[in-house]
Amino acid sequence: MLTSFDDYPIHSGSAPVNETGTSDPNHYDRYFFNGYRSDASLYFAVAMGLYPNRHVADASFSVIVNGQEQISIHASCRAHPDRAKTNHVGPIQVNVLEPMKRHQIIVDSAEHGVKADLIFVARSGPVQEPHFLVKAGQRTLFDYTRLTQFGHWSGWVEVDGVRHEVDATSTYGSRDRSWGVRPVGPAAELGAPVGERQFYWLWAPINFENFATHFDVNEYASGKRWHETGFIIPDGDQAAHEMERVEYATTWRPGTRWAQEFSIDLIDEAADVHSIVLEPLYEFHMLGIGYGNPEWGHGHWKGELAVGSERWALPVQNPCDPRNIHIQALCRATMTDAQGVTHHGIGILEQLILGPHEPTGLTGIIDPSR
Repeated sequence: MLTSFDDYPIHSGSAPVNETGTSDPNHYDRYFFNGYRSDASLYFAVAMGLYPNRHVADASFSVIVNGQEQISIHASCRAHPDRAKTNHVGPIQVNVLEPMKRHQIIVDSAEHGVKADLIFVARSGPVQEPHFLVKAGQRTLFDYTRLTQFGHWSGWVEVDGVRHEVDATSTYGSRDRSWGVRPVGPAAELGAPVGERQFYWLWAPINFENFATHFDVNEYASGKRWHETGFIIPDGDQAAHEMERVEYATTWRPGTRWAQEFSIDLIDEAADVHSIVLEPLYEFHMLGIGYGNPEWGHGHWKGELAVGSERWALPVQNPCDPRNIHIQALCRATMTDAQGVTHHGIGILEQLILGPHEPTGLTGIIDPSR
């Protein structure tokens, strides 16, 4: 089917733009943004996903004010076949004002007590993470590309009639764009089990005064890595400095699968070590933007248009409830670079740990740390 985007020289294959390279129902295309004040008094995030082979689009916006309550707006609809018209789902819009430089988030859900008009301006160019590819037996489980980018926010967020101004001098954040294949939508019968049920994921984009750092790892239960990323990204047009390797150390908070203490070593090609210590402040639950949400999960068909909201007090009382496992912990960051200079920043440590992980002593599917 031809659409307006087919009039641009953007094709990567012989099919029209709105036809995916695979008929896999788990094909997706997603935006993610987060933002946080440097004093930690405000945190917000948005996710918007398109699932062309499911004919579904969805979006969520979630906000925390003063670390006390997380409030979320969710929307889901039939996906428009024209990619030029997929920038909004119900009351949530993601507008690309200038590709890779400026984006706008608009939320207009007064009936649920949340409105917002926010502008994200990039500090530097995006970094492309190594390709994600994992198979479960002969079946492709993950096959996707992702970029990560850092920036500042301006605008406002309104919660229950109270407007919170967002100033670019004090509100940082990051975004990612990913597309390809990974599990989305309702669970399907896939035949005989292959391998153990396990997923270990740590992702830490951090904003410092004049640069940003990026870290992530995926590991099997044995601790063997199947994905890792490390970057130091200067502000402006300078090229990102990709690390030779990354290492980390963690101490789990008893009764959770969340870090109580966490440190990162970014090791460059000269074997110089840039060390970061993270101090978790509070948790943003990814449930609030659809991840693992039993009612508003990504790629679920909920009708031509459905809109709803959720609220819960923080901190949660049951951190190992499956709905609460996946978090982004807002963290203070202290970095000692290879020259011994200390830098202070703020960012997040995303954590999703399901199943055993031998190096850190976790067992079972969601058994807490002891």
